[in-house]
Amino acid sequence: MNWNQLLNSSRRKPKEGKETISDTAKGRHQIERDFDRILFAAPTRRLADKTQVFPLDKNDSVRTRLTHSYEVANLARGIGMRLAFELEEDVFKGISPDICIQRDVPALLAAIGLAHDLGNPPFGHQGEKAMGEWFTQNLPATDKNYIDKIYSDFRHFDGNSQTFRLVTKLQILNDEYGLNLTYATLAAMIKYPRASFADASTWKKHGFFFSEQSVVHDVWQKTGLKEGLRHPFTYLMEACDDIAYSVLDAEDTVKKGLASFHDLMDFLQSHPLCSNDEVAKKVIASSKKDNASYTQYDLSPAELNDMSMQKFRVYAIAELVDAAVIAFRDNIDALLHDNSVSADLLSLSSGHGLCKALKQFDSSRGYQHRDVLKLELEGSNYIKNLMDMLWLGIKGRATDNNSWNTPFGRYVYGRISENYRRIFEQQDDLPGYYKEAQLLADAISGMTDSYLIALHNELAALHEYECRQR
Repeated sequence: MNWNQLLNSSRRKPKEGKETISDTAKGRHQIERDFDRILFAAPTRRLADKTQVFPLDKNDSVRTRLTHSYEVANLARGIGMRLAFELEEDVFKGISPDICIQRDVPALLAAIGLAHDLGNPPFGHQGEKAMGEWFTQNLPATDKNYIDKIYSDFRHFDGNSQTFRLVTKLQILNDEYGLNLTYATLAAMIKYPRASFADASTWKKHGFFFSEQSVVHDVWQKTGLKEGLRHPFTYLMEACDDIAYSVLDAEDTVKKGLASFHDLMDFLQSHPLCSNDEVAKKVIASSKKDNASYTQYDLSPAELNDMSMQKFRVYAIAELVDAAVIAFRDNIDALLHDNSVSADLLSLSSGHGLCKALKQFDSSRGYQHRDVLKLELEGSNYIKNLMDMLWLGIKGRATDNNSWNTPFGRYVYGRISENYRRIFEQQDDLPGYYKEAQLLADAISGMTDSYLIALHNELAALHEYECRQR
């Protein structure tokens, strides 16, 4: 791998006629345009009504997928600035002078940070699990090994693969190139560089669907990558995601009243990964010092918690970001030359103890709380029930089966995005049943939490009426 290929700012869509727009038209480089295209795309706006951790939460201070994505993009951009301005000679050796790393690197990292959750379905990771369970129960077994293998796209549904499909195909502007992002951005977006049916010994999840396999191979060819090899910036995006949700989910857990600032401090101080960890000890000491200074003011317990957690967030993020930058610099040769690094970047850094301990706090005090589990279960039931109903209008349309041709089947099919239906109805070489399953996955993952509930309730009433008429 080399940076000249990894930062390839060309696009997949062929240029039409004479190119009249310069690389810095309107003051932007090509990779900087990628961030703007993602920012203004409809799926990005929909993240405002998709849960991050606490499903269907009514507290407007708790993060959604959109605020989480903004935060990840901000952290990633900041790391890009440090790499480009402070560590250029250590990291970007041999790069062409035609590449402006001071602009392209921060923009690329911000773009993949903003886009990293675009394909996630409603109700957070529970939504992914619910979709995978539904497909496992409803996709038929087949004697053809080839067909059965590619069904793993859906039986092990993953939002990362849906994100890549979304930006390369589903966001259509009268062509088949989606948002038509640069090769560099597309390559760095592939978090898990393998297909769903490929060997999972190195990467635990898949990063693209069978339907986008040819696009992925084109991206890899243009950026000097191949199956199993990550773009180096993908490690940084993953680290920013880990930093954001480990630290900020702890803040949200306290904000919701599921724990206090002192609960978090006690947890970290007693955790074996933090007891002798200099990064953790530094963050804890600074946070407790500020908390003690706030007690002189006439603050309610909730206000004291909020202020203390805000300062904890500042200290923790600063230390973890610094740890990620140093780990990236120290491992750059392995990342570039043989991509032998299969662990996440923070695991190789001085911040690994604090980050892991925070994740355990989030899980024990936040994710496993009874109210959270109840709401996750409700979300799972909504998704599975809606998939049952939408399937009545999809199943058989691409396999010459007329089972969909009922008043209810025709109605529910019309309630699916016209754009998604148009892609589904196009002629291609994909197996019919695969296309039907993919249309269902596209429809569900593209919905917001509230829209899914509203559509579920609308269709449930109509379905019940139709069943009574039979």
